[in-house]
Amino acid sequence: MKEKAAREGRTLQDTANELLKQALMMQRPRKRKKLTLRGWKAALRSGVDLLDRDKLFDLMNGR
Repeated sequence: MKEKAAREGRTLQDTANELLKQALMMQRPRKRKKLTLRGWKAALRSGVDLLDRDKLFDLMNGR
């Protein structure tokens, strides 16, 4: 790498960065994974205040 940098009149860091960039570009692109989100049906419940975090946690934990 030192010889290549000297031959091209570039710094060792520039040469190393360029070689790394070329190597990374030659790699096969990875398959993208599809993210699937599943929701649920929600229903309003009387007496439940969505802004009262503590009460909501109590209801979710069955306390």
